[in-house]
Amino acid sequence: MEPLLDREVIRAADLHGGPIETDAVIVGAGPVGLFQVFELGLLEIKAHVIDSLAYPGGQCVELYPDKPIYDIPAIPVCTGQELTDNLLKQIAPFGATFHFGQEVTTVQKQADGRFFVETSKGTCFLTKTLFIAAGVGAFQPRPLRVDGLDKFEGTQLHYRVKNPADFAGKQLVIVGGGDSALDWSLYFAQPGASKAERVTLIHRRDGFKAAPASIARMRELRDALQMQFIVGQVTGHEENEGRLSGIKVTDIDAVTRVVPLDMLLVFFGLSPKLGPIADWGLDIERKQLKVDTEKFETNTPGIFAVGDINTYPGKKKLILSGFHECALAAFAAASFIFPDKKIHLQYTTTSPKLHKVLGVESPVFD
Repeated sequence: MEPLLDREVIRAADLHGGPIETDAVIVGAGPVGLFQVFELGLLEIKAHVIDSLAYPGGQCVELYPDKPIYDIPAIPVCTGQELTDNLLKQIAPFGATFHFGQEVTTVQKQADGRFFVETSKGTCFLTKTLFIAAGVGAFQPRPLRVDGLDKFEGTQLHYRVKNPADFAGKQLVIVGGGDSALDWSLYFAQPGASKAERVTLIHRRDGFKAAPASIARMRELRDALQMQFIVGQVTGHEENEGRLSGIKVTDIDAVTRVVPLDMLLVFFGLSPKLGPIADWGLDIERKQLKVDTEKFETNTPGIFAVGDINTYPGKKKLILSGFHECALAAFAAASFIFPDKKIHLQYTTTSPKLHKVLGVESPVFD
């Protein structure tokens, strides 16, 4: 990793009011990135968190906010959104600063050992340590590739549901065969404030990669004429006065029909992109960052990787594994941030110092 010239740092920072000087920057606000805030906070290290999404939660919230998770220690079951909400509550005492809707584009080591970090929105940092908790990369929806359709994205073509009320009372076509496509089809087809006028689900085959209960319920609604299901692929579209009025669907017999619509929702899944991380001079193996198992440090001292983004012998892509990695990475980072300070392991149950950091009263033991 070649040092960025000081004058280049100054010029980039001056354009945006100067760099933010900090002890730690975390790339990724998923569960592991959020827990990294906690482990650093216990060591009195404050962090800035950057995420390409517009909200915290990462893959848990983006892919399955309402799906149950069963393997979080001491929590028999919770949803991805509940896990995120609880982590945000847990890290609240540490006052992390979040920077959403931006990707890290530049990471350059400086002569003083710090790292110059810049985002796609021009936010600049000078940080002593960098934690990459980017999951499997920045998520981008897999697009529906039909000529001329992309111009309707954000108005009538959507890859995410941000506000269900926007689809209420509409002729809605949903394309896909996974959990998201089935879940939203059921949501908009059944009675409720956000019920669509008509829901048509389109999938290339009569088979799904979704929860069996959701598939069964979809077939019940179809048989009851409360929604439609068409086997086929989207091969074209129709416009009327500059608006998307219908899509062309071709079935296995090469017969094409036009399905009228007001709104089109596409759920082909999210494609993880390693993106600029690939250009930061870090050792990469199969789109993952190689780390040791003592510090979870990359080949660049001071840069750590935790969670699904890293790889090492025996690696298991589990949230609980990421939590463990956060703890060891935090202790390792403390030596960069407090080089003259000996860091002692303390327990949140008995340490008055940690109680003070957490903002809780120390218990009295008999």
